[in-house]
Amino acid sequence: MKNIMYRKSIFYYLLIFFPFIVSCSSDGSDKGNNMSELYKGSFVSVAHQTIGSVSINKEKTILSFTNFMTDNGPNLDIYLVENIENVTDNYLDLGNLQGINGNYSYSLPNNIDYSVYKYVVVWCTDFSVNFGYATLIEL
Repeated sequence: MKNIMYRKSIFYYLLIFFPFIVSCSSDGSDKGNNMSELYKGSFVSVAHQTIGSVSINKEKTILSFTNFMTDNGPNLDIYLVENIENVTDNYLDLGNLQGINGNYSYSLPNNIDYSVYKYVVVWCTDFSVNFGYATLIEL
């Protein structure tokens, strides 16, 4: 008789708590944080509307632009900069902007300290204008 009562108790506990256990479990995926990314940021417009996001892979070899969009301009470059207030004081030039609407990737040089070079800037070199920038945040 004790054994039957014990089994019934366990059955009722499972019946009551099982939905909570299942609803709190994880499938192992974290949709808010891509595990292949080490840094991430979102563009902020400055002189021209600039939107989208940037990320750096774990190996620190690729800077990716996702859902990127900005205005067209002459001689637009991508800079990694130390100080957003003085873009051209200390920067690394990653090359020409590949396009004004889409997803793009840039190769990164080795041994960059992203605690120092923490801004990705769309820079118009002809007019010394910051179109927009993203601040890199370590994930």
